[in-house]
Amino acid sequence: MLKRLFSKKLETSPLETACVPEGRRVYAIGDIHGRNDLLQQLIEKIIADDAERGDSKSEIIFLGDLVDRGPDSSGVIETAIQLKEELNDVRFLMGNHEEVYLKAATGDEKATRFFNRIGGKETILSYDISMRDYMELDNADLAERLPDLIPEHHIDFVKTFENQIIVGDYAFVHAGIRPGVALDEQKPKDLRWIREEFLSVNEPHEKVIVYGHTINDDVVEKGNRIGIDTGAYYTEKLTALALEGNHRWYLDTALPQ
Repeated sequence: MLKRLFSKKLETSPLETACVPEGRRVYAIGDIHGRNDLLQQLIEKIIADDAERGDSKSEIIFLGDLVDRGPDSSGVIETAIQLKEELNDVRFLMGNHEEVYLKAATGDEKATRFFNRIGGKETILSYDISMRDYMELDNADLAERLPDLIPEHHIDFVKTFENQIIVGDYAFVHAGIRPGVALDEQKPKDLRWIREEFLSVNEPHEKVIVYGHTINDDVVEKGNRIGIDTGAYYTEKLTALALEGNHRWYLDTALPQ
């Protein structure tokens, strides 16, 4: 019995040995939720950090939930579009909030009602509509107005977001994965919405899973996963995970400039 317990303590978790391919440096950004101010701060930190570390093929991965709850979702999307145009390698994952945003933008009444319940009100108000006009519209009228209110280039951009990204020993998703299901067979619904079924599993997955979606006070590191949603929209702390070789480190907006 003691031998078995001792041997388990010596087992190496996937996180301890995980690495990205040589010559690549990856920055993964957690849930932004309408905090364009924090996003711009964090991007500055990433650019400075990347420059200090020397030549590498650097890339930025957004884990989804760029919109809702915070005050400037439209600004976040504009910043994201600009980054995509200016930097060499920037990729975006589809979060559950982007999924609902796209449905509401079609004018669907049911989707609009749910959108408002999960923080869409703030997103809508970040476009060209006053609080007074918003309050005077019932759900049906608001749903009818959304397709004209949200710019087409924002919709087209968000539609390009991916479901998962794999780099070396890491798989980047928004919410998590369905345990026991191969990565290439995961359903978008699980990748965008899953929570407890994923978080309650301690066994190794196909890759170390990097995810957002579930808010914690600080980064969560487990043997099979890393969670980096630190609740930026109300904590002022937007977090990025950085990976190079078998090294990892973190940047966030709570740290001094």
